[in-house]
Amino acid sequence: MKIPESHPRYASLMSREKIVRGVEKGITSLHGLIAQGRGEAFDYLLGEKSHNFAMDAMTAGVAALLLAKNPAISVNGNAASLCAEDISRLAKAINAAIEVNIFHASALREKKIKKEFLRYGAKALLPSKKYSIGFLEHNRRFANKKGILVADVVLVPLEDGDRCEALRKMGKKIIAIDLNPMSRTAKAAHITIVDNITRAIPFMIKIASSLKRANVERLRLIVSKYDNRKTLHSALKQIRH
Repeated sequence: MKIPESHPRYASLMSREKIVRGVEKGITSLHGLIAQGRGEAFDYLLGEKSHNFAMDAMTAGVAALLLAKNPAISVNGNAASLCAEDISRLAKAINAAIEVNIFHASALREKKIKKEFLRYGAKALLPSKKYSIGFLEHNRRFANKKGILVADVVLVPLEDGDRCEALRKMGKKIIAIDLNPMSRTAKAAHITIVDNITRAIPFMIKIASSLKRANVERLRLIVSKYDNRKTLHSALKQIRH
């Protein structure tokens, strides 16, 4: 479908088209369409723009990822359809592993998601049935020993709340991208970026570029000054407004 850039809903409609194409290519599940619609509803309430509280969280998140020994980015079908190229660029900027993780089990879809990242020069790891992160019984418990299993800091865009809680129980620092500040994911994460993933990832790439040469003390200061409760409060206040 040809959508003119002058359309007031251009960005949102383009995201819908990407998700639909993802389903057609076998990357995104049909359930992903529902998740996209739910997120879009919250984006309406946020005015479909990135607020200062989101930018602060992005800065703290990038600082935490740059400080990490083994940073990782967890991706599912929606993330791959919406911004595989940008996620690949971010992973390169922060030297993070990319690992495929989906709720609705499908070895074929996992391989297709991996292939989507290969298009942009990124190597995405597949979860292994040999390894589990614990605390979970569904398909998202599986992990790769070179990715999320050994990661100390994990970026989890479009995440399930129970998995976010499980990763935290394992002692990992969690950075979430979630448009719903009331979700379990938003509350369980150490750093919650209440923003649309299609806006957040490009901003994080720019932030990573500016912080790349920052010393450890500065990065630690950025992380230590961040208050996730304040972020969630600010996001809820904006939604009420």
